[in-house]
Amino acid sequence: MADQPNQKKILLIDDDTFLLDMYSLKFGKAGYEVKTADSTTVGLKMLRDGYVPDIIMADIVMPTMDGLEMVTAVRTEKLVPQAVIIMLTNQGSPDDVARARKMNVDGYIVKATTIPSEVLKEVEKICSSKKS
Repeated sequence: MADQPNQKKILLIDDDTFLLDMYSLKFGKAGYEVKTADSTTVGLKMLRDGYVPDIIMADIVMPTMDGLEMVTAVRTEKLVPQAVIIMLTNQGSPDDVARARKMNVDGYIVKATTIPSEVLKEVEKICSSKKS
């Protein structure tokens, strides 16, 4: 599929390939250009190599480097300052949410309680609230 003008680019980072495929399909059908990374190190490398998504969605619990450590690297290195960063995770404890908020993430979605169509709606809501 060719790039459409103003098509939003989203980078999905999760070590669960089933979820990556499911969300890729969901966001792709909604008109997003989707790239995926099955680890934070792969996602970080894509960003360091110059990929500039509009949205980064990352899981927290990941091997090697967790999603919040990756967000810290993205922020510290100023890789994509304009990107909307959303944590999509099963970690729903107040401590996890507080840790993410300290990192200035734009949104926090708990996978276990949110179906894919709701995730899509929530992402669009977070993006439009960041613009205003």
